[in-house]
Amino acid sequence: MKVNMNIDVHHLTRVEGHGNIHVVVKDGELIDAKWAVVETPRFFEAMLRGRPHELAPTLTSRICGICSIGHTLASLRAVERAMGVDIPDDAKMLRLLAKHGETLQSHLLHVFFLAAPDFLGVDSVIPLIESHPDVVGLAVRLKGLANDMCDIIAGRTTHPVSLVVGGVNKVPTKKELETLKQRIQDRLADVATTVEVFKTLSLPDFVRETEFVSLKGENSYPWIGGDLVSTDGVVKPEDDYRAMTNEYKVDWTTSKFAKLSRESFAAGALARFNNNYKFLCDAAKQTAEVLGLAPVNHNPYMNNVAQIIECQHVMIESIEMIDKLLANGFKDIRSDYTPKAGKGVGAVEVPRGILYHEYEIDDHGKIAKANCIIPTTQNNANIHYDLAELVKQQVKLGKSDKEVELLCEMLVRAYDPCISCSVH
Repeated sequence: MKVNMNIDVHHLTRVEGHGNIHVVVKDGELIDAKWAVVETPRFFEAMLRGRPHELAPTLTSRICGICSIGHTLASLRAVERAMGVDIPDDAKMLRLLAKHGETLQSHLLHVFFLAAPDFLGVDSVIPLIESHPDVVGLAVRLKGLANDMCDIIAGRTTHPVSLVVGGVNKVPTKKELETLKQRIQDRLADVATTVEVFKTLSLPDFVRETEFVSLKGENSYPWIGGDLVSTDGVVKPEDDYRAMTNEYKVDWTTSKFAKLSRESFAAGALARFNNNYKFLCDAAKQTAEVLGLAPVNHNPYMNNVAQIIECQHVMIESIEMIDKLLANGFKDIRSDYTPKAGKGVGAVEVPRGILYHEYEIDDHGKIAKANCIIPTTQNNANIHYDLAELVKQQVKLGKSDKEVELLCEMLVRAYDPCISCSVH
């Protein structure tokens, strides 16, 4: 049977920013399949040049309202590594707690508000208030916890104010931490219910073998700094991030593409899971088994499942860190330092994958050069090539235009792209 399709999604909904899907099939043959970012480049790096180093984390947190804590942490790490600043252990734990709060914020936003409507057969989360009030209740309770966690640890829900060069400048009270710990424990039951909900949903069965890139765990599931690793066996130090990303331009999208061992690679929750499964807590591993996810998985739709698993892991790890902080008294939270010239790279796992910041700082403590590579920039090529293979497979299965269009939209959404951030 000969099939003709002309799919033109302009702009894709339920994602951050503006991106288009264009697919043409003629007589059963794929003629064109494109994922095109159409945002205007934002020139983050130019905004940093000539600015004081201590202002960089504040400015770069404004790149993204979803990953503002991640940008702050990557910026801090780049500055501190450039100037040789060591931060106290308690400050490291507080920063990681803030990072976990952001991971929860973003993953829960995506799973419940952006992805779930597709699996539940509606166009947005609004109809779910009537049709699935229990699911919306889960979303509200868990998202509320994540927001409050960022408020308590980072000083604000977005655009943190407590994370500064050398450590942190304000700590939560003992009472705040004790209350937060109890709330996290209480909400673990909601995570278990979320798992039960997702057990009933049918994710598309699609596989295109690809390479997955993430930070490399050493003694724990990785979030801040360290070596870079891929499922194809590539391992590189943090400072060699450019050789890991290999950005290049294509003429029909404003975001760059990236590649490593193959024509593209993927970053994000599924990549972290595939590379670092052994470092997940036991409960998260059990959830992975229940939801049918095992490394190495090549179905991009399973990124939604990996996000749920990571939510459970970071909540349990947060409880453990709060216990340590309460036991330590968290009195040593900031190191003194003297500004000096240097170069530094900061790699942080934000919800969508590895975020890189690199700064060159001059003798006056000002930013001379900067480079930022966003996870969605790294994922865009993989999305593009996934689309082509997805369409080919669906045409062979005899799917209709509308069915293929929905699957293409769901595919892009599965990556949870932050499109406005991917142009630089």
